[in-house]
Amino acid sequence: MVIKDELTKFKAIIEDYLDEVLPEEEGYQNEIFKAMRYSVFAGGKRLRPFLTLKTCEIICGDYKPALPFAAALEMIHTYSLIHDDLPAMDNDDFRRGKPTNHKVYGEGMSVLAGDGLLNYAYEIMTKSLAENGDNLDRYVKALSIVSNASGIYGMIGGQVADILSEDKKVDKDTLDFIHKNKTSALIEAAVLAGGIIGGATDEEIVALKEYGQSIGLGFQIRDDILDKIGTMEQLGKDIGSDEGNNKATYLSLYGLDFSINKTKELSNKAKNALKIIGNNEIIVMQELAEYLVSRES
Repeated sequence: MVIKDELTKFKAIIEDYLDEVLPEEEGYQNEIFKAMRYSVFAGGKRLRPFLTLKTCEIICGDYKPALPFAAALEMIHTYSLIHDDLPAMDNDDFRRGKPTNHKVYGEGMSVLAGDGLLNYAYEIMTKSLAENGDNLDRYVKALSIVSNASGIYGMIGGQVADILSEDKKVDKDTLDFIHKNKTSALIEAAVLAGGIIGGATDEEIVALKEYGQSIGLGFQIRDDILDKIGTMEQLGKDIGSDEGNNKATYLSLYGLDFSINKTKELSNKAKNALKIIGNNEIIVMQELAEYLVSRES
């Protein structure tokens, strides 16, 4: 599959850029710089920045205009993982095969590391606005989408509903709200930000939105599946945490077979959504939709 080569290529690009823009480990606050870098460079697929860069490249032929937003999205994602792992949240000891941030730097510093990454993400994005005055409206619109997706009407809102649903039997609407906001919103924002910065038409934006929503939900359901059938070696973190924390998941509501079929349905929906974009590069994004629902980690 072409997608694996593309993921490897863009992972190297985004990691070089993250290393360039993240603060160095020096000064009175060097401990937080170390904690931030520890989690950012602890591994990961770099899915969200890949989506931003590749979508921008498909639309305008160049990924570079979207680099600051791609880096910012990875910082926002990493901050959410640091906070998710805290004892007050999911209380996990491992992430990506390494001790979680609070196990290395302590709870207080981990809270600040997450805060630091979130705030620095916005510093990176707002700086890019000033540097791209000719296309300011695109960058402002992209910033608005990322802000909404990561806040109380997006990821944080989904996390709130997730916490409040623990030890409760939830209905389909509640579960869909959790998945749509906690995970899917930021993935959808990554796709849309790249498209908007690249200059996508209104029709293309509609298609990208449907693609982002579909792979975002499919990605989360696959995570739920892997938490049940995966291994510590595959996932790099403790398995069975959803069940142990009495989390609402597609598996707990519908069972394994239904959940697997749902991911396939969402993959097909995502692939079909992109057919209106007249660019041969969409094959990469279509392959990604298949890869995300069959991945083992």
